[in-house]
Amino acid sequence: MPNIKSAAKRDALAKARNVKNRAAKTLLKTNLKKFDAAITEGDRETAVSAYKVAVKTIDHAASKHLIHKNCAAHKKSRLTVKLSEMQ
Repeated sequence: MPNIKSAAKRDALAKARNVKNRAAKTLLKTNLKKFDAAITEGDRETAVSAYKVAVKTIDHAASKHLIHKNCAAHKKSRLTVKLSEMQ
């Protein structure tokens, strides 16, 4: 436990950020799994809508520095390849 008031504030902020970032990363993983499920199911319409949501979530995570921008580009590229192979 911090002894200084400003350190206590920073600790509280760090905990709040940790909760928010963990929720965002969990949402990212969930949306990627939903896309993968739609691909394995073989439903093109569901896959396209899941793709749009997944890409939006990836972009949001990259803009908030939860993942690196190159990691985001790699993930989006892999999703696009999977979607185009589905045809």
